[in-house]
Amino acid sequence: MTVLETERLILRRITQGDAEFYLALLNEPSWLRFIGDKGVRTLEQAHASIVNGPLAMYERHGFGLYVTALKADGTPIGMCGLIKRDGLDDVDIGYAFFPRYRGQGYALEAAAAVQAHGKSAFDLKRLVAITNPDNHGSIRLLENIGMKFEKMISLSEDKSEIRLYAYQY
Repeated sequence: MTVLETERLILRRITQGDAEFYLALLNEPSWLRFIGDKGVRTLEQAHASIVNGPLAMYERHGFGLYVTALKADGTPIGMCGLIKRDGLDDVDIGYAFFPRYRGQGYALEAAAAVQAHGKSAFDLKRLVAITNPDNHGSIRLLENIGMKFEKMISLSEDKSEIRLYAYQY
């Protein structure tokens, strides 16, 4: 189900048919470094993770992470969407793209569309984002969509501090 379209991209809900793509993205070195190891190593685990992650979030909140695909040929290049995380009061924007599609403006295009969608579809008043202090590409993207650094936070006692950004609609 297509949720958003931009000039070059389609953002759609993930399905069980996306398990191979999802498995590859979750095991991408940059995902493991900046987002974390979800322990998803097989197609079976990818199917379960899709059900318990994005599909469950769509059911609970009406939003979640969306497969971001090239409009020209439907190739999935990453994910971008709205997330309601435990430990954060506000909805946050999350994204991850395969390395070969970075540096071409796709993440910025998708994130700007998702940011606008948060207001138009869900009447959000505030949107946040979290990123590691050394994830300079992510920091640049957040600043490019108008998000402002607020403070360092930790989502749990055993986690290191991360940067919290916010955007007021």
